Amino acid sequence: MASLQPSCSTGANRMRSLRLLLLAGWAFAAPAVAFDASDAIQASGTIEYAFTPGADAAGLIERTIDAARLQILVQVFTFTHRGIANALIRAQGRGVNVQLLADKEQTDAIESAAMHALVEAGVPVFTDAEHSAAHNKVIVIDPDGERPALITGSFNFTFAAQNRNAENVLVLLGNRELARAFYRNWQAHREHSIALKRGQVR
Repeated sequence: MASLQPSCSTGANRMRSLRLLLLAGWAFAAPAVAFDASDAIQASGTIEYAFTPGADAAGLIERTIDAARLQILVQVFTFTHRGIANALIRAQGRGVNVQLLADKEQTDAIESAAMHALVEAGVPVFTDAEHSAAHNKVIVIDPDGERPALITGSFNFTFAAQNRNAENVLVLLGNRELARAFYRNWQAHREHSIALKRGQVR
């Protein structure tokens, strides 16, 4: 007499089919979360760029810092480039509000004459330990000024980034809304960062 129960192979096939359907549903649903629309800002202003090795990316950054009039807010992962540090110190010397956020682990691990010079010059430096890595490489300049600037890209502010690595730098000039967006992000990270004191820099 034939059994009304499905055979083992038929049951197994149905289970496999169900698993495949579930996986397919997950695969189609996942991009809806992963690719939610990001914030968009109307393009405006001009863009300067530099690639290393070859171009003087550090020089482009220093020139942009030297043009600052009101405020310079920096986010760094690793900071060892003395020329960029000197540009920030010069800016502070002419009355610009200069502040820097750095990754705590990198700051604790790497001996940096550049970072030491900033702290000794009285530039407020804060370390961010809230994340696996505070990996931003950003400088926001005069977000409320007539000519705001935003510096970003892969370029760590290091000698190696200029002289040994393949890196890029973008300087976006004159887009106030973009500069303000990065300003707000800087402020959000500043809230959980800790002030670095003299004697704490390697």
